Amino acid sequence: MQKTIAAIAVLMASTMLVGHANAETVRWASSFDALTNDPHSQNSGRTHNFNRHIYDPLVGRDLDGNLVGRLATDWYLKDGDDTVWVFELREGVTFHNGAEFTAEDVVFSINRAKSENSNMRQLHADVVEVRAIDDYTVEVQMSGPSPLYVNNVTNTFIMDKDWAEENDVIDVQNYAAGEENFAVRNTNGTGPYVLVERDPDVRSTLQAFDGYWGETPQVTEIIWLPISDPATRIAALLSGEIDFVQDVPFQDIERLSQTDGISLVTGPENRVSYFGYKVSEEPLASSNITDVNPLSNALVREAIHLVVDREAIRQVVMRGQGTPTCTVAPLRVNGWREEYHECAPVDIERARELMAEAGYEDGFTITLDVSNTAPNHEVIGQAVVGMLGQIGIDATLASRPQAQHSPVVVTGETDFYMLSWGVPTFDSAYIFNDLVHSRTGSYGTYNPSGYADPEIDAMIQSLGVETDIEVRDATIAAIWDEIHDYRLLLPIHNDPLAYAMREGFNIAVHLENQPSMTTMTVE
Repeated sequence: MQKTIAAIAVLMASTMLVGHANAETVRWASSFDALTNDPHSQNSGRTHNFNRHIYDPLVGRDLDGNLVGRLATDWYLKDGDDTVWVFELREGVTFHNGAEFTAEDVVFSINRAKSENSNMRQLHADVVEVRAIDDYTVEVQMSGPSPLYVNNVTNTFIMDKDWAEENDVIDVQNYAAGEENFAVRNTNGTGPYVLVERDPDVRSTLQAFDGYWGETPQVTEIIWLPISDPATRIAALLSGEIDFVQDVPFQDIERLSQTDGISLVTGPENRVSYFGYKVSEEPLASSNITDVNPLSNALVREAIHLVVDREAIRQVVMRGQGTPTCTVAPLRVNGWREEYHECAPVDIERARELMAEAGYEDGFTITLDVSNTAPNHEVIGQAVVGMLGQIGIDATLASRPQAQHSPVVVTGETDFYMLSWGVPTFDSAYIFNDLVHSRTGSYGTYNPSGYADPEIDAMIQSLGVETDIEVRDATIAAIWDEIHDYRLLLPIHNDPLAYAMREGFNIAVHLENQPSMTTMTVE
């Protein structure tokens, strides 16, 4: 609450100084802040969204999800060797400090992104070597044929190698350990905006970079204001203190759509919200059952799936928004299947029978960890707590800001948690690598469940180098069969999106919820 009050106080002060913001300035309210400015530390959508205005990847995606060139102008498999990706780089690009962008920066950045502390490392797990052929050509040697690797680089941002060395940020920030480095609050990218002010969780200011290689954006200044309280965000929009709200509370969509002076746009997001839990044999830290883990019992996991009413969550909590689902694969992802998208009917009596068969007729206690700044996660968590109570599972809700919630999951210090997962590669392997594969090497970063199956791990790793599409799709289907039958995760819905802005500001909903102020128009 103190952070929210501070943000509003700063905002009001700036508003009094300048009156209405200039047409080229956008005051952007988000429900929570980027976790860090170290571009290779956290694989977080909001963090990528903020950093994307400062840094560029080699390849990006347009509003329809199509691959488009950024710092690379062309990319292809090397003639005669399908284990090597070639990236031809854009010439004449400079970093914000004036340094020239060259192939050595790409080599440095990919190697940094695949290093131990990076949450981006699973995307580059099959990379054996990155080499500069000349100043504007890079070859990436893969461990085998990797026809889809280019899909993995859309959120890997390119740093200035010399700047990183000068400021002792060759190594990636160890976020889970609470480490700070110079790149956490300081930046030097090739992107359209320069970071000029950074007060985490309060206020950040970005200004258009005069030397940007792309088109000059109409928005020349961004004031980024994390405001966790939904009512405060909307009140600031209605009062004219905010121009653009990224996270519109779903209970406010109908009202805002009928409010003069406010424009509202909605659409689906390439993301699923889900619950996960410990399934290993070790007893849960937060449960009154101290000799075994109740969630390691398949009957208990099936009971949980049968008692969670996703349609009720959509109608009551989400105000009719979102699409209930029983798969963590968003609709447009390769490997999505209708039969796993559809959920079995809610059956409380059968769920109670399963609990009794498992030996937990009287239920058990557990702590549910959720983010209170991720949109609607806390209220969805409250709803699920009530549903679980119907079969004797007494869940205590523990909510904390996203910056504290994410490390709880990554370090495995949770028995039961909620997250949402986007899929920027539009391929199931991205889900499997982080959420299903055991925690080994570059894999399993967001899998605190304890689930580990060597056969499934091998199948997942094979997806990175399999060139026969039919064989690869069959492997994906087999992995989904295992995940669904095992009830490894508890999906809730495909996430909806809603943006609201003052009249005169225009931006389309981005499929990955990565709105770029370079695409905003101001009348």
